[in-house]
Amino acid sequence: MEDLHNIVWLASYPKSGNTWFRAFLTALLNPGSSDIDINNLYQTTIASSRQLFDEMTGVSSADLSPEEIDRLRPLVYRQNALESEEILYHKVHDAWTVLPNGEPLFPNDVTKVVLYFIRNPLDVAVSFANHLNTGMDKTIGIMNNPQYAFCYRTDRLYNQLQQKLLTWSGHVKSWVDESGLPLLVIRYEDMKSDPLETFSKAVTFMGLDHCPAEIEAALDRASFARLKQQEEEKGFSEKSAASPGFFRKGIVGDWKNVLSEEQVKRIVEEHYEVMERFGYVSDE
Repeated sequence: MEDLHNIVWLASYPKSGNTWFRAFLTALLNPGSSDIDINNLYQTTIASSRQLFDEMTGVSSADLSPEEIDRLRPLVYRQNALESEEILYHKVHDAWTVLPNGEPLFPNDVTKVVLYFIRNPLDVAVSFANHLNTGMDKTIGIMNNPQYAFCYRTDRLYNQLQQKLLTWSGHVKSWVDESGLPLLVIRYEDMKSDPLETFSKAVTFMGLDHCPAEIEAALDRASFARLKQQEEEKGFSEKSAASPGFFRKGIVGDWKNVLSEEQVKRIVEEHYEVMERFGYVSDE
């Protein structure tokens, strides 16, 4: 039987460094070009893409219920892996979940590895509120809501399929503890403080062969400052229509300038276990 383990999942709760890494990957895998285009990143199609689903199944997802779509999504990834002769990179914001028939939404038999990007939920809350263009208290409620999903409304047709996020902690544990997939956790804070070592680990884990000089060059071309400037000059297609901008500040610890004591308490009390596990409690 043909080995179809050729999908790399770039998984994260929203606003945790996923897009920055995808820009870096674009620069790394296209060393000949001078500048990367944030609106034409290397093929890292989001796993919830409606277009991908429709192309792989030959069925219009608009005619299906979210439950019917979910049952077919593992088949979409298997067909995608079957048709590709190269490694596929899929951005993922879904939590890792098991379908009612007992099958994982993201199958092991097509998975090469998972890079899981994690960020202090205190900073996530600030950036996520900007992304959603909503109040901080409402955003914290979303992060604490195990039923929350992207693109959940049935009275409109999104360009992405429904994505169950669970709570922030639930999302982390679903991938890191429950998936059983070969996985490397990448902290956003380490991406900022020691980019060469952190991105190098990710490159090695994916099975890519690039020297430190190539990685440094890619990091320079995909710097946050350059990405933000490019968005300001020509916009970013992945920006939420409600958000004033996708690339906000990208700094660590900005929550200290934004969140109230009560808001910090709500986040920490809900997510203390996972925050402590990944070194975020000491950041308070």
